[in-house]
Amino acid sequence: MKLPKEERPPREGLRFLARATGSLVLIVLLTAGATATASLLQIKEIIKPPKSAPPPVKTAKGTLEDAKPGKPQTILILGSDRRWSDLKKNNPALAKSNPARSDTILLVRMDPKQEATAVLSIPRDLKVLIPGYGVNKINAAYSLGGPDLTANTIKSLFGEDFKINHIINVNFSGFRQVVDALGCIYADVDRRYYHSNLGLPVSAHYAEIDVKPGYQQLCGQRALDYVRFRHADSDIVRAARQQDFLRAAKDQLSTSSLIDDRDQLIKIMQKSTQTDESLRSVKGVLKLAKLAIFSAGHPVAQIKFPPVYSGDAETGEYVEASENTLLSLRNQFFHASPEVKKSKSSKKTTKASKKKAEKAGNARVANARLVKSTHVGEDLVARTVASHRLGFRLYFPAQLTPNGRYASTVNDGTTSSATPRVYTLRDRAGRKHRAYRLVVLENLSEGSYYGVEGTSWMTPPLLAHPTSTLTVHGRKLELFKSGSRLRYVAWKRKDAVYWVSNSLTLNLSNAQMLGIAASLTHLGS
Repeated sequence: MKLPKEERPPREGLRFLARATGSLVLIVLLTAGATATASLLQIKEIIKPPKSAPPPVKTAKGTLEDAKPGKPQTILILGSDRRWSDLKKNNPALAKSNPARSDTILLVRMDPKQEATAVLSIPRDLKVLIPGYGVNKINAAYSLGGPDLTANTIKSLFGEDFKINHIINVNFSGFRQVVDALGCIYADVDRRYYHSNLGLPVSAHYAEIDVKPGYQQLCGQRALDYVRFRHADSDIVRAARQQDFLRAAKDQLSTSSLIDDRDQLIKIMQKSTQTDESLRSVKGVLKLAKLAIFSAGHPVAQIKFPPVYSGDAETGEYVEASENTLLSLRNQFFHASPEVKKSKSSKKTTKASKKKAEKAGNARVANARLVKSTHVGEDLVARTVASHRLGFRLYFPAQLTPNGRYASTVNDGTTSSATPRVYTLRDRAGRKHRAYRLVVLENLSEGSYYGVEGTSWMTPPLLAHPTSTLTVHGRKLELFKSGSRLRYVAWKRKDAVYWVSNSLTLNLSNAQMLGIAASLTHLGS
């Protein structure tokens, strides 16, 4: 059976590649603000486009607003499989029959007066009124009028006084080069991602991938495969995975490392991005770069667009947003605040306050709605302990969520079983560390997996910045939040560290995350 055009592999692979590239543009923008201290001559060299660079983004008068120095700036990042201007110019017939669409629509707002940089991803299927064309999905604006019409559609959506200062149109061909130039990214892979086209008809071909579960370094093609994976995933899960990769990348980068690799990154970006005319001038680059200096140390506030589908119940033809929803998103975007605020409490913690906090933590765990799973876990890890030398204790949860069941992982590349994946993890210096991963399936239809990781690498980047700590049942836990939800809960011993990973869409409650972490046990305990 022939797949519908929108379900064919090439478009989907490119779509999520575009999202990832847009994210990497954002990483460089937020973290490399110090490049503004370069001399005027260096700035001129930076913005001087090579002959192979794409032409500037063309916009009508009034589409973009010129921001005054030091004032907030809103940047529209678009990602597509083809540049609209090239398609219209080189092949008008193809442009009409197979139009380019913006599969990534990302708004970024840097404001020196706010505590965070706001990032809002607009669903490509959002139902909007496109000026001059009527009701359609928002990504159709790109095929009808390119970046200019897309920007005006967004301004109309959020109100006429919604200002956009710059447009960056991303050509995603440099994704692998950028990831490698940044030194690769350590990612917490929630499950096994696998697809092979061997023996399948062409209509069933998708991008091939083989990324095993567990904390690991993703470079070039593997990072690309992971970010753009689409087979058997929903839009929500794919977006969450891309955002998780973005957060991991930003947390692992430093301004100094980006400056060291500046020339290489600039060359890649020049070839794979288009910008508006103002970002091709010294004045425009300096204004944005100086603003980036203030924003580089700010956390990123990810403004979540609530998905409400209408039309075909099975395919979700449109994503709709009410006026109240749009007003709320606008307010959050203009007044971004850190997802997790630092506590202003006194540094001194009394024994009484510690006991009170532990008592509260124990009470939360008692109401976590977990079920005992000790015997299942013992059976799984007993075979692993007998056949692998970890060098440290293999802990597993004595309690799981009511719907949770251990998922299959692959250890030798050929056989599938529900035992933990045991592997070797290398740090940036190339030193080897032993590690294992237990994968738990929470909801197959939603693509929801959580897991337990253990490793002899005592200082993995993922655990560098805990949000807070909490003692539960005598065990000191390090907490890592994403918004109000726990993303990771970690526990350290002398010879190993362990953590529980929430699903990409954060399905597990905070009490469940704490309960599972507090229940970690080992054979013979």
